[in-house]
Amino acid sequence: MKQKFNITGMTCSACSSGIEKNVSKLKNVENVEVSLLTNSMNVGYEEGFDIYQVIDLVKKMGYGISLEGEKNKQVQEIKNVEYKTLRVKFIFSLIFLVPLFYISMGHMMKFPFLDAFHGVENAINLAFTQFILILPIVFINRNYFINGYKNLFRKSPNMDTLIAIGSSSALIYGIYAIYIIGYGLGNDNHEIVKKYTMDLYFESAAMILTLITLGKYLESRSKGKTSEAISKLMKLTPNTAIVLKNDIEVEVSVDNIKKEEILIIKTGQNIPLDGEIIEGSVIVDESLITGESIPINKNVGMKLIAGTINTSGFCKMKVTEEKENSTVSKIIKLIEEAASSKAPISKLADKISGFFVPVVIGISFSSVVIWMLLGYEFSFAISMGISVLVISCPCALGLATPTAIMVGTGKGAENGVLIKSAESLEILHGVKTVVLDKTGTITEGKPKVTDVILSEDITEEELFFYASSIEKLSQHPISKAIINFADEKSYNYNLATDYELIEGYGIKAKLENNIILAGNEKLMNNYEIDTKKYENEKNKLSNQGKTILYFAKDKLILGIIAVADTIKDSTYEAIKKIKEKNLEVIMLTGDNSLTAKYIGEKLKIDKIFSEVLPSEKEIIIKSLQSENKKVVMIGDGVNDAPALTRADIGVAIGAGTDIAIESADIILIKNDLNDFIKAFNLSRATLKTIKQNLFWAFFYNIIGIPLAAGVLFIPFDLKLNPMFAAAAMSLSSVFVVMNALRLKTIKVDSDKKIIQENIKTFTVDGMSCSHCSSKVENALLSVNNIKRVEINLDSKLVKIFYVGDISDKLIENKIAETGFKFIK
Repeated sequence: MKQKFNITGMTCSACSSGIEKNVSKLKNVENVEVSLLTNSMNVGYEEGFDIYQVIDLVKKMGYGISLEGEKNKQVQEIKNVEYKTLRVKFIFSLIFLVPLFYISMGHMMKFPFLDAFHGVENAINLAFTQFILILPIVFINRNYFINGYKNLFRKSPNMDTLIAIGSSSALIYGIYAIYIIGYGLGNDNHEIVKKYTMDLYFESAAMILTLITLGKYLESRSKGKTSEAISKLMKLTPNTAIVLKNDIEVEVSVDNIKKEEILIIKTGQNIPLDGEIIEGSVIVDESLITGESIPINKNVGMKLIAGTINTSGFCKMKVTEEKENSTVSKIIKLIEEAASSKAPISKLADKISGFFVPVVIGISFSSVVIWMLLGYEFSFAISMGISVLVISCPCALGLATPTAIMVGTGKGAENGVLIKSAESLEILHGVKTVVLDKTGTITEGKPKVTDVILSEDITEEELFFYASSIEKLSQHPISKAIINFADEKSYNYNLATDYELIEGYGIKAKLENNIILAGNEKLMNNYEIDTKKYENEKNKLSNQGKTILYFAKDKLILGIIAVADTIKDSTYEAIKKIKEKNLEVIMLTGDNSLTAKYIGEKLKIDKIFSEVLPSEKEIIIKSLQSENKKVVMIGDGVNDAPALTRADIGVAIGAGTDIAIESADIILIKNDLNDFIKAFNLSRATLKTIKQNLFWAFFYNIIGIPLAAGVLFIPFDLKLNPMFAAAAMSLSSVFVVMNALRLKTIKVDSDKKIIQENIKTFTVDGMSCSHCSSKVENALLSVNNIKRVEINLDSKLVKIFYVGDISDKLIENKIAETGFKFIK
């Protein structure tokens, strides 16, 4: 079981790791994940877990906490207020910093109007004016001191602690310098006055606080951009919808609409909730949800998805899901969960963040002591210590992974790919074997008429008149395929009578006083109808895994209709892309071996497992993993759920069942295998970005801390001023976030290795049967550039899919070899 909390007040990864560490010690807590980026905490727990114990603990640590869903609007408002507050703090800090900097540094740059602050006699004016100017800056940025010291006393120091100690040290040293200047003036000791006038660190303390606030403001602004995908999704659904109540249209808040209520959908309106059309028709743009660029015509009985746009038409829609369970809400929830989850690679950063701040404080203190032991003045030593404190940045470490994950998952959602966890996004790019379910994944998932063979003296329309008349009485999927084909061609039919189902053979009925039979070869033989004439066609179609139905009228064969679950058009390109990534492709199906073999050969699949029982799919995945293969399983059915769970990464086709989607790590909304390539490319790009972020975060601290401590001062006379250290610290976090934002620009569907397929359509005159079409198909496939051929015997149209260039003359010659005529 899992509970999500909203957390406020975290400033760096030391905060998040401290909360994780303390909450994980509570009774019945299994695991804890705290996200600095999304200000959230996911707690996995066992029975007996006390939610309020967590809330009390986090509050005692000094952070705000609320349950997910509770005060959600307030939490969002708090985020907006924090962003605006940081901007105001920076502006007001800058207002006081500019004159402070002018007074403290102006004499070196010979700025005008500074006579009242020049010379030993005006030293107290210079020092005290700087002190007055820094007080408003300290007050404006007092949160760093309050939170920093509070966490230090709780033994969980964070970034605020480093800022507080660093700026406090500079401030206290400046106040100390004022007293020494006063002492020097009172005792006429001009040397000590000159020395301490030059060693005032008020401008450093002010600059540290102002630059840190600027950095936090820029970081907050950049972090806001990482969640743009969620913001866009939230805006997709309207706040109100028109509900039909007692034949009266009433505008109602979407939050109050329940299942089964009827909504009115008009042109230009965003679909408010998931539902089903009960009246009318509309053309819907689903691009923002599924990534499908072409608007879809939706009629009665078809589903509408929340967040899509009705570009044209009018309909009445029955609500099937309330707001919290709508497609948009589910997508938002998945993105948020993925963003708040942690990738395995982030564990290193988390471990380091846990002891990072105490180590930095130790290094800072040590540098002060060492420089003083080496004989340097206290002012020099304290500036080294302050520089170490302010340049250290646990924020960059803490933001390295979650920013990239959030942008990556948002980019996936924009492209119809929902990623449930950071771990799956990281692991995906490393898989070596892709296991595909057949039905609904490789194929359309429903049978279609693929071949029609006519007997002499009968037309296709006549055959389907009899076929439709008898099949209309059946609810079998094959019968529906025949009816759909006839409807598409607008063929007429009359309902047959005396319908009789002959189990295992077919069906029998009467039409216009004629006996009509539809079924397999055994049915024909039982009624002494000769089928030998069609032996070759039957064998060819059977070898392709197609289901063959004979149709007869009064002992005479009318023809054959072949039905099969056809391969999706997109599957050819998808499998080609997968193989070009050097991934092994395996098909796993419960279908018969003939069908599996035919599809496997057509798609050039590496390995086929056919006639597999649902319970055996998971066993096969386990077997592949035992060969040290990292396996991804792509499926859509109930029987795929165990295999999806067993695989290293489970991918569910979006049109699949709820149980398959629940079991999967990644969901392809569009029901298109090509989107797996998008997910794969996105995984690779995201991991690359995470590694870059972690490298720069580590590299920055490895270089920055020793430099600030003064390791280059003795050999090269290089010393890092605390002001520059503060600027570098702020910019490191901004750099990490901006680097993650580059993921928004990648094209996840681009692949330089993929060669674009071209299509050419022409007519071949003279074809009359499947023998003819087979002859033409084989002749064309003998040309290397031609990858596949589609032939429509009815219209004599031939469509070829090829790469590179193919001349019409070459095609004409190949057709001529078969004895038929090529017509352009």
